Amino acid sequence: MLQLSVDPDQSTPLVEQIVAAIRSQIDDRILRPGMRLPPIRKLAQMQEVSRFTVVEAYDRLVALGYLQSRRGSGFYVAPRAQTPREKRPVASDRAVDVAWLMRQALDDDARLLKASAGWLPPLWLDQEGLRRHLRALGRRADARVASYGIPQGYLPLRQQLQIRLAEFGIGAPPDQILLTTGATQALDIAARHLIKPGDTVFVDDPGYFNFFGNLRLLGAKLVGVPRGHDGPDAAALEALLKIHQPKVFFTHSVLHNPTGANLSPAAAFRLLQLASAHDFLVIEDDTYADLHPHATTRLANLDQLDRVIYVGSFSKTLSGSLRVGFMAARPELIAEFTDVKTLTSVSSSEFNEQLVYQMLTDGHYRKYVERLHGRLQQATGRTLRLLERLDMSVYLEPKGGVFVWARLDGLDDTAALATRAAQSGIMLAPGKVFRPQMTASPWLRFNVAFCDDPRLERFLGEQFAAL
Repeated sequence: MLQLSVDPDQSTPLVEQIVAAIRSQIDDRILRPGMRLPPIRKLAQMQEVSRFTVVEAYDRLVALGYLQSRRGSGFYVAPRAQTPREKRPVASDRAVDVAWLMRQALDDDARLLKASAGWLPPLWLDQEGLRRHLRALGRRADARVASYGIPQGYLPLRQQLQIRLAEFGIGAPPDQILLTTGATQALDIAARHLIKPGDTVFVDDPGYFNFFGNLRLLGAKLVGVPRGHDGPDAAALEALLKIHQPKVFFTHSVLHNPTGANLSPAAAFRLLQLASAHDFLVIEDDTYADLHPHATTRLANLDQLDRVIYVGSFSKTLSGSLRVGFMAARPELIAEFTDVKTLTSVSSSEFNEQLVYQMLTDGHYRKYVERLHGRLQQATGRTLRLLERLDMSVYLEPKGGVFVWARLDGLDDTAALATRAAQSGIMLAPGKVFRPQMTASPWLRFNVAFCDDPRLERFLGEQFAAL
């Protein structure tokens, strides 16, 4: 028999109280399949709520599969299909595969230690501010809650981006900015439009592994350009240009993924000179821009969007769930990219773009990012001390961002270590996946925001002791 008691003084709406109570009793097998629930009028009288409240609660339970509605008879507990326990993929050599790592990074199992994730923990982000702005935007008459956005994206946000890019010394009026569903879509749009199967593209070695997988799907031929402390190795790049004719060079300038290094002015000038001489475009991925506490060199600043296509995102500082990114380029390229976006996805979410615009312009975003800088600096210090205790060498001490690139002398390939870590519930990204040809590497990428968990030091200490 249904046991139910609602409290109008609770902050939880009455409908949700009824739904939660009935779901719980069905899940606990107190209410068995086939049992008839009280009629709407009777339950409303018993609980001293309106009939409409009960109707909405029953309708929600039908939609969730907990109840069945039988015309003229009432509502009955629905047969419950056995839900098989979700099977987690078995850790194997695929722990060094790109798709495997992305699935691990996106796994919502709280027990998984994501020591190599590419983003900050959700608790580090401004979740309360996000909820507050969601409520405020939902009350606005101009909120786009039920319609498609315009192809190029929400104009006020593009106007705000013009101001923000100007702070980096990049001149980009709104008609040269295209909003996208995260930086991933921006990179995909550029690749789809510029690259045909068999085309050669240059990428950082090491570089952003997920995009390498995307390029392979498009049939591109990847050629890695060795990455140094101050950017792509100019001598190696010149030597490769004598052999190959790339259509595009995909690279990071600021807080390079995975090494955390920044591009120097000299390396930037030389790269742009070679791009002009050999007629290729450069796509500058600046996804981690707001996590750098100081001014630094950007290709788009030096080039002013002549050969450079600039890509950014708010996933790393505001929300990975909103998926709001952008790209800036010369006008004819933006027009072509907009066509690709329209044909492949119609539009991006204008509601999400309005929400990001509100959060950028309400006055506290800069202070929030400054707090992130301080927190990351402390986490980086802790991570460097951890790696020192483990006798690991770091590529460099990063000046911001989330990554530390490190290795253990004598360990030439970290792929097997990543496989064992996955079996222990720890996500480690081995250097192999950051190389365009997936060749062996002694390096590991660490995310400083996750490295204070004692399981990481214990696991690595045990593994290294056995070497």
